[in-house]
Amino acid sequence: MHAACSRNCLSELLRCRSQRHWLYQCPYQLSPARGMTRGRSVKDRSKKKRVHALEVATERWKVLSKVLAVVDALKKEEEHVTPLKRLEILRPQLGLVKPHKVAHFVRRSPHLFEVCRDSRGVMWAGLSPQAEALVEEEARLLEEHSPVAAQYVTRMLMMSVDRRLPVDKIAHFRRDMGLPHDFRTRWVHMFPEHFRLVRLEDGEYLELISWNPSWAVTELEKKKAVSTGDANASPPGELLLPFPMKFPPDFTSYYRFRGKAHHYVKTGNTKQFQKVTYLSPYAEAKGLTPGSPEFDKRAVAVMHEILSFMLEKRLVTDHLTHFRREFVMPQKLMRLFLKHYGIFYVSERGKRLSVFLTEAYDGTELIEKCPLVRWREKLLQLTGYRGRLKNLGNFDMSSDSDDYLLGRDDDVLDVESENSDDILDGCSMSDDSEMDLGDADEFCRD
Repeated sequence: MHAACSRNCLSELLRCRSQRHWLYQCPYQLSPARGMTRGRSVKDRSKKKRVHALEVATERWKVLSKVLAVVDALKKEEEHVTPLKRLEILRPQLGLVKPHKVAHFVRRSPHLFEVCRDSRGVMWAGLSPQAEALVEEEARLLEEHSPVAAQYVTRMLMMSVDRRLPVDKIAHFRRDMGLPHDFRTRWVHMFPEHFRLVRLEDGEYLELISWNPSWAVTELEKKKAVSTGDANASPPGELLLPFPMKFPPDFTSYYRFRGKAHHYVKTGNTKQFQKVTYLSPYAEAKGLTPGSPEFDKRAVAVMHEILSFMLEKRLVTDHLTHFRREFVMPQKLMRLFLKHYGIFYVSERGKRLSVFLTEAYDGTELIEKCPLVRWREKLLQLTGYRGRLKNLGNFDMSSDSDDYLLGRDDDVLDVESENSDDILDGCSMSDDSEMDLGDADEFCRD
């Protein structure tokens, strides 16, 4: 029943795109998926040093990020329909790996994507009615979230050395911060009381317009004010607030990362670290000595603050490393993440490492979820992915989420059966040739 409705809906969309009325026939079978190509393994840590719940959260995010990329690509097309061959060309930007095809990806989520072939043999993909409804809901939620996102962007400008940040770098945080799709063209002009767009020789920047004292307060200070009832905001200066720390039950003081032995923060060192005073991320930091305890602890505070601004309290680590100079952070940022294991957790799963704010999670779930996070959960439910990762033993460069989305579950993920193969049962693609596409690390930009 659902497959028949999907075919009718997509056929109507395709019929509207053309002045001629073609006859459509739906595909019945795609060629079987080829074996997954595995890259070299990341140097793994002992299983005891991994937090299983956060590794599951990492896999869930990888599934979701690829789905969001394809949905965003379709939203930019007229009537949200495009030939599959065009999506194939965009595959590096969509985060989909070779040798699998986009067709294998979209057929895994028949509740989100519809696929048809016209009389000329061209395969088309579009959004399902359920996906269209979610797209409209997302637009409304992004608009409602804009004032909060504007505050977070302004606070990032307040933390930066020159009170300005490159627009290209902020764009890395677009999905993570809940910035709208027209971030570059419209959104940057919506809050002239907070920041403005300036064009310099090396590109476009967002520049702070006015300093808001009430925003120059860290999230840790806000939590302390709530617990103590002290609502008076003091000017940014030295702080002595402990960072919440959360360790796994089988925590020990040693770990291995990229083949080298390191120390976790031991009990004595943890107490000493928490006693060190540090400058607020919003205070002037040009006089700090790199490598000093005060310098490193302020860097921890900056990273804690930025992660607090993210919808899911997590980021791809290289998004943070792009801001070393602007936020006065150390060159070896990854070492700092790993050293302060109780504050941050680094997942090595996949090609790109992710860092979590551990205090924000209870098991696999965020403790506080904004409406945009709940919207993403609804989107993820339509993929059939239930989020139970069974095998954490092999940390390959290609993650298990790729296996699920591109056609090789192999009992790695517990996936609901949605009979997704029924929609595309019995057809071969006319544009099935492999394209020579370069690898890319970035997802779609605006």
